[in-house]
Amino acid sequence: MTRFPLMTAGALFGAALLAAGLHAQPAPSSAIKTAVAAPTRTPANAARDTYRKPAETLAFFGIKPTDTVVEIWPAGGWYTEILAPYLKAKGTLYAVDFWPDSLKGVQGLQAKDAALYGKIKLAAFPASAGQPTVPSGSADAVLTFRNVHNWQMGYKRGGQDYGLEAFQQIYAMLKPGGVLGIEDHRLPESDDIAREKTSGYVKVSTVRKLAEAAGFVYEGASEVNANPKDTTQYEKGVWTLPPRLANGDVDKAKYLAIGESDRMTLRFRKPLVNPAR
Repeated sequence: MTRFPLMTAGALFGAALLAAGLHAQPAPSSAIKTAVAAPTRTPANAARDTYRKPAETLAFFGIKPTDTVVEIWPAGGWYTEILAPYLKAKGTLYAVDFWPDSLKGVQGLQAKDAALYGKIKLAAFPASAGQPTVPSGSADAVLTFRNVHNWQMGYKRGGQDYGLEAFQQIYAMLKPGGVLGIEDHRLPESDDIAREKTSGYVKVSTVRKLAEAAGFVYEGASEVNANPKDTTQYEKGVWTLPPRLANGDVDKAKYLAIGESDRMTLRFRKPLVNPAR
């Protein structure tokens, strides 16, 4: 009788992860934990760590304190408050958004604490001719949190989808071998794709299609930001859930019990050698 070596539980779990396209979750470094615990963070932002898992998310993306990192659409600076102290000593942080008004959140942080946030470089995204940009081939990592659905919905572009343009501009920013980390609200693959235009959720397959069309190689996913309580089926879309709570006090306790959305956490890489197109 042929005998096969026994697999440990850890090996079986690892094999299951690979089969599902998932990666084992690396432990956050002490430097990442220190940045997440920074006393300079806004208390209301830190209170959402239970939902947003910043230390684990940045660990999965492999962000190092020496990296040049581009944060796309930082808004009020939720992740900026973590990335700035993490990268301050040895790295570089770019904040990019619609130029220039949409960067007021980061500019507010810079005015409040120049010592911590003053080194952040500002640029346009998506960039138009004549606007400041992240130099091509300069970034080790580009991170975007809860934004791909906005590109699909044509946010600030009159409803016109500009997802592929966004991924192409990201590709240009990165060094060969650089990482693209994406977190976004996850639409079930079985749902009508038309819901991507209205719900604030987007399919993993859509994100992969856009990234791969721009030249990226998919490396894997983490379930660190998954929320099985989120059905994704709400009249007012993902904004029904916290932190937005679009229904106000109506069923507020119900939505607080669900928590923030079910989210994909995906990692892509720009190839060391550009593939033929």
